[in-house]
Amino acid sequence: MDVKTVAATYRDYQKKIRAYGHASGVLTYDKVTGAPKGAEAGVSETLEVLNEASYRLETSKELLDAVDFLYAHRDGLDRIMRREIEEYMRGVEYIKSIPEDEYMAFMTLTNEASDVWHRAKNENDYESFKPYLQKIFDTQRKFALYYKHDRDPYDTLLDFYERGLTKKRLDDFFGALKSSIVPLIAKISKARPIEDGFMHGHFPVDAQRRFSDYLMQVMCIDRERCSIDETEHPFTENFGKNDVRITTHYYDNDFTNSMYSVVHEGGHALYELGSGDEYEHTNIAGGASMAMHETISRFYENIIGRSRPFCKLILPKVRELFPQFEAVSDEEFYRACNVSRPSLIRMEADELTYALHIIVRYEIERDMIDGAYTADEIPRVWREKYKEYLGVDVPDDKHGVLQDSHWSGGSVGYFPTYALGSAYGAQILHKMKDDIDVDEAVRSGSTKAINDWLGEHIFRHSAMYDPDELLHMCTGESFDPKYYIDYLTSKYSKLYELS
Repeated sequence: MDVKTVAATYRDYQKKIRAYGHASGVLTYDKVTGAPKGAEAGVSETLEVLNEASYRLETSKELLDAVDFLYAHRDGLDRIMRREIEEYMRGVEYIKSIPEDEYMAFMTLTNEASDVWHRAKNENDYESFKPYLQKIFDTQRKFALYYKHDRDPYDTLLDFYERGLTKKRLDDFFGALKSSIVPLIAKISKARPIEDGFMHGHFPVDAQRRFSDYLMQVMCIDRERCSIDETEHPFTENFGKNDVRITTHYYDNDFTNSMYSVVHEGGHALYELGSGDEYEHTNIAGGASMAMHETISRFYENIIGRSRPFCKLILPKVRELFPQFEAVSDEEFYRACNVSRPSLIRMEADELTYALHIIVRYEIERDMIDGAYTADEIPRVWREKYKEYLGVDVPDDKHGVLQDSHWSGGSVGYFPTYALGSAYGAQILHKMKDDIDVDEAVRSGSTKAINDWLGEHIFRHSAMYDPDELLHMCTGESFDPKYYIDYLTSKYSKLYELS
């Protein structure tokens, strides 16, 4: 065998695997956006067949032999192919560690769990979802131990979403956040409240849809390569750098919910759209990690989207679409967009309290994988932690443990990346300010200059580098949470005029 021939075999298999993944992805996307509810069973059956076919390709002896050969000869590969094979080997080792029947059963479980979760959330019926949730945690723990039997299973799960992330690192990070944020929230609770009554009212959904189009225009998102749809729980799907799809959910009594979900998902889209051309159709296309992806989405949502220049920029459009804002000043709108108020729903949380929502989920995930309690107890634990950390009472499971879709899809270890991404973003902002006037860039009428800077320093590299390495390349430093803590402390102390 020679490297060129084996590489061609590998590429042929990858093309087929991508095709199955593309088909499965489009079906899943359609199921949660436009398909009628009655389609669920048929779609799930088709997905089961596609997943099985993909699994057989991924674990075929010819492909695995090709990967083994290329990995053994990786020193002779170009830098992209070498990185691709090294990354693929990690996935192969994981898949090979799991018996086929158990892997397929888990794919079926998560397909069914997603359908059950949608119904359970709408009907506030945790009991119907509970057995699925328990099986998901049990299976993820078992799979993690199959893969790395001598490693903490939750560390293994975290590592899938963020290379090198561990419970120890997160305990230290979240400990520093809690020690700074909780006292700051307590001070704000005693400060003069910010007036935001005008943010509530009736906002026609058709007008909100036009506002979404406007926001995507301001963010310079290429609509020839990026669409927007509606779903229960907003997300971004990437089928390649020329087919990125974002989603949102409209509430006729709150336009900011969709507004910030569009800006957030738009950040994900910009990252995918800006991926290096040379990485297209490889497993290193797209973002470097989940945390780095959340860095970009939350950077646009909060650091840019809730900045004074951005609020001033979009207010004329807000007034045009929602006449009740005619008398609202730039400063009033900016302050209202940054109200800090402990709440029940993560997706609706303000920038300051958001990390506490993540900490609750992290601690539940960590303890469930450790076997500290079962799914029977999650609603009780959830209520207790929300009361302790945020001071709010959880009225029901729809506004509690059922609010997020992540666990129903098997994504255990994902939640911490949201908070980690927020912290990365503050550190990136500090470096970006050395090169461009960020506020002036927004005042110019769009985020183009910001997009270009992030494109040069983050987007174009795709997953060519591990996140720690990419962050260091971008900022010149290793991760330091003090930038995030300082950013939040400074911003909210000024907003609430704290001494």
